[in-house]
Amino acid sequence: MEKKFKVYIYPDGDPNTFYQTPRKLTGKYASEGYFFQNIRESQFRTEDPDRADLFFIPISCHKMRGKGTSYENMTIIVQNYVESLISKYPYWNRTLGADHFFVTCHDVGVRATEGLAFLVKNAIRVVCSPSYDVGFIPHKDVALPQVLQPFALPAGGNDIENRTTLGFWAGHRNSKIRVILARVWENDTELDISNNRISRATGPLVYQKRFYRTKFCICPGGSQVNSARIADSIHYGCIPVILSNYYDLPFNDILNWRKFSVVLKESDVYQLKEILKNIPYADFVTLHKNLVKIQKHFQWNSPPVKYDAFHMVMYDLWLRHHVIKY
Repeated sequence: MEKKFKVYIYPDGDPNTFYQTPRKLTGKYASEGYFFQNIRESQFRTEDPDRADLFFIPISCHKMRGKGTSYENMTIIVQNYVESLISKYPYWNRTLGADHFFVTCHDVGVRATEGLAFLVKNAIRVVCSPSYDVGFIPHKDVALPQVLQPFALPAGGNDIENRTTLGFWAGHRNSKIRVILARVWENDTELDISNNRISRATGPLVYQKRFYRTKFCICPGGSQVNSARIADSIHYGCIPVILSNYYDLPFNDILNWRKFSVVLKESDVYQLKEILKNIPYADFVTLHKNLVKIQKHFQWNSPPVKYDAFHMVMYDLWLRHHVIKY
């Protein structure tokens, strides 16, 4: 894959507006920024479109959001840009866009493009909110891990003896499952569940440090199915407990999530403590060891490093391009 797989980046669009370059490489939506930067730093890029296996549409809805663009105007901007590429170049029409892809981590990107049927149905969407109930197509689209970088503290792992808390979650109650989680378990003595974010006034990095002492970190969906808490849990060595319906987990066709996480339905929230306590210690140790092994797959780097998040996304794209027929 690394030697033969090539991507052509359309050169059109002013980098000072919504195109070509990332908005930033920090925060909850850093994954989008890193991909925009990494693809230019990598051996996958080709300047010759006739050598390309896939075509990258380099428009950033995250940059539009940063400039205060409304959803309605975002949709118009995206539509005008893609239509200009279609009229200027011959490549879209060969497959009706099946060998084209765009990347968006913020949910504004999903909302801004959902009205453009020709783009959503044909092109590969690389998104951080890959929910089956909002049009995500698993065999076509790619789930982008939402990674909040830079991490505040070093990676955890191989430290089972320090993990004495059964489960941990703290965050905004911005979804039904989070409201239920807080209501049912916030007063429990074995699960450390807070019904709001931990105040910085309690001390430096208190939130992050709790990952180090916890066995299982609860990851309920928020306003979307995804959560940066999953990558946080992986980084800090805390086994993620996925509590979200309709979620096509990142790299799901490459990694077996059940070997390093606990995947539950939202309805399991009422039996959460029983489920976690019934996991045999030997199974917990195995999950933890496997978690440490896959940490590198959920880390972004610049320039990219072999087996990191960028290479995992590229491998997912490589798998998708094999089903395209010319």
